Amino acid sequence: MNKSNGNYKWLALALLWVAFFLQQGTRQVFSATLSSIQGSLGVNPAQIGLVATVFTFAYGLSVPFAGVAADLLNRKWMVVSGVFVFCLGIYASGFVAALGILIVTYGLLNGFGQSFYYPSATSIIGQLHKETRATALSILQMGLYAGIIGCSAAAGFLAESGDDGWRTAFRVFGGIGILWAGALAFLLKDTKPGENGQAAGTASDASPASGKPSLKEAFAVFIANPSAVMLAVGLGMMIYVDVGFKTWMPNHLQETFGMAKGTAALNAVLWHYLGAFVGVTLGGRFSDRLAAKRPSVRMETNIVGLACAVPFIVWMAFAPSLTACCVAMALFGVFRGVYDSNLMASLFDLIPSRYHASGAGIMLCFGFVFGSTSPVVLGLLKERFSSATGLATLAAFYLVGAAVIATARRKSYGDVVR
Repeated sequence: MNKSNGNYKWLALALLWVAFFLQQGTRQVFSATLSSIQGSLGVNPAQIGLVATVFTFAYGLSVPFAGVAADLLNRKWMVVSGVFVFCLGIYASGFVAALGILIVTYGLLNGFGQSFYYPSATSIIGQLHKETRATALSILQMGLYAGIIGCSAAAGFLAESGDDGWRTAFRVFGGIGILWAGALAFLLKDTKPGENGQAAGTASDASPASGKPSLKEAFAVFIANPSAVMLAVGLGMMIYVDVGFKTWMPNHLQETFGMAKGTAALNAVLWHYLGAFVGVTLGGRFSDRLAAKRPSVRMETNIVGLACAVPFIVWMAFAPSLTACCVAMALFGVFRGVYDSNLMASLFDLIPSRYHASGAGIMLCFGFVFGSTSPVVLGLLKERFSSATGLATLAAFYLVGAAVIATARRKSYGDVVR
């Protein structure tokens, strides 16, 4: 790899980091302004939860096709078009007058557009960063945390500026994203498979790099690997928790501790994702250092992350004070970050490189389709019991996810410590 290509892999990571910041941050604009939207449109908790459910379901159904399209077509333009489409949906959401229209703009258009980004982006990064894959993907993951914290805080405070403050938040962040799509069109290169180093992983290196897989072929390869399927199940458990937490935690803080909308929106994500920054940094560096000698370390990092977060989710839900709740969210975030640090790196070690984008899409499909039920379920639990009860049930899903990935680890690597 020449020096210019070595420099470009970090430029590409920076460009995709900003796009990820916007992708994840614009999702949180909805959660941060949820109570304002609910009051403005006159809907109940289950109905407003349906908007997040439709978005997550639409994303989940679209993402496997987006992953295969990235392998078949052009990953750069998949990223560019995805950022443009989902930001257009966010921008349009700032003008809606009814729940049904919000479901179309935020739920369907936004969900469809966001599905284009992640499989293509992680495939490009996984290819460009061979020796630093987990580190690079961990840095990308930090864009998620920064986007959620920054956009949530800004949207929450904009929502307090007036009855239509929530509309301003959608318009501002949607507009910024549309402009960034234009920047990506000019600055991001079309890095073809096989350039700048083939993506690593024992399965990848043994597989042909040529040829373009169909969805049927990619799905067959994915399903034929039981460990890959179990990683998808584990991701589904994690996303169920993530979507439910991000959707309802701001509202929980408002009702439980009497916080203002903007302050609640900030605190609901700040402590959790500051903890996640720590976890994802440590997890990525740790696994990259040990992966050559201990191939199973990436899955083991996933397991530790999910299992160790369980008690802190319960503590967060029933914390008697705001301080205790914030501490619990931070510790929950640390271990969530540990899991995130090897989310895709674990999968990329199992499947051939020519299926990385499509494999990521299939894995995300299961995760988001399953996770899409969380906002409505927690909305119903809130109406019947309390928001604390609903949030506490999330711990069980992390525990199941850890157990499933532990089974995948044993199946792929056995009991021998290497």
